[in-house]
Amino acid sequence: MQQDQTPQQEWALETLAIRAGHQRTHEQEHGEPIFPTSSFVYGSAAEAAAKFSGEEPGNVYSRFTNPTVRTFEQRLAAMEGGERCVATSSGMAAILATALALLKAGDEIVASRSLFGSTVSLFDKYLSKLGITTRYVELSDLEAWEAAMTPATRLLFAETPSNPLSEVVDIAQLARIARRHGAWLAIDNCFLTPALQKPIALGADLVIHSATKYLDGQGRAIGGAVVGRDKELEEVFGVVRTCGPCLSPFNAWIFTKGLETLHLRMRAHGENARILAEWLEGHPAVEKVYYSGLTTHPQHELASRQQQGFGAVLGFEVKGAREAAWSVIDATRLLSITGNLGDVKTTITHPATTTHGRLSADQKDVAGITEGLIRVAVGLEAMEDIRADLARGLDALV
Repeated sequence: MQQDQTPQQEWALETLAIRAGHQRTHEQEHGEPIFPTSSFVYGSAAEAAAKFSGEEPGNVYSRFTNPTVRTFEQRLAAMEGGERCVATSSGMAAILATALALLKAGDEIVASRSLFGSTVSLFDKYLSKLGITTRYVELSDLEAWEAAMTPATRLLFAETPSNPLSEVVDIAQLARIARRHGAWLAIDNCFLTPALQKPIALGADLVIHSATKYLDGQGRAIGGAVVGRDKELEEVFGVVRTCGPCLSPFNAWIFTKGLETLHLRMRAHGENARILAEWLEGHPAVEKVYYSGLTTHPQHELASRQQQGFGAVLGFEVKGAREAAWSVIDATRLLSITGNLGDVKTTITHPATTTHGRLSADQKDVAGITEGLIRVAVGLEAMEDIRADLARGLDALV
């Protein structure tokens, strides 16, 4: 196989997104090939034994070794600045594989209260069955993180910026807390991607992705990934190899192609989101807008310092609670009413009854998920069309 000879550490992010990880086959293809095969054949029994034992590098079975998946993993690892990446069947599978790889009964997680509802359910309902305890703190309150640490704490887990309130934590400071207590820090980076934030460069040990979101960028496939050091990722790889939450070659190929335009899309998404957030701030039916790109956001300075942009997800509260929020959502004709995000198409949802619907009333309250809250993941349509679609429902509230 032929690979570009320029050292990858010399390449810019835009170049890594297009070139990293691609090894040409004997066919000398220009684009990345897909290997939709379940298994691989060998020239002899001795070669098969060497490949299965790991004495020789090579492909064994597509559950854990596939050239297309490997290209995606190597490209994302290079973009995030990690030693290694392990791809998974979904973002939730990435979180589960990380927990199973690194934690055991009696260990504790300290996590932000501002997490995706399914992540909370995973921690509280399923990891608890394995004897792994989770305690939750305010995302931005570093003193609360420090106070929550115990000798049993092994993992700190945070989404920054948060979903859907755009809260931010100082990753470098949180990494220092983790190191002092001998714990790992995992950052869910799917809202900003390596195009806008590099958690590993700020001290995080692990980066989690739902590749379903912006890494794909067009709502085509489900997948996930974990990026970090080889030592920890070897354990995550062992979970994927043994338990099977693997990424399909076809989905890996889609994500690899999505990475090629990631930096361009994220800039355009962010510009649209900024314009929309500023417009929403001035609308009389809107009580509050949550977007770290606004100068009125309490953590705007921190976000500006540790991020290279503010992303495309924003939340806003309307006057009139659930009835008013649903009326705004139902009045849209262009926006897609769906819980997914990270897509060229703008999506809109009511978090309290969809993405965070499985949280208890108390959990929603402490996480700031109110009945009047609407989340918009701003796409790449013309801004005047997005704004007009939201105005239809918002204007009716005034």
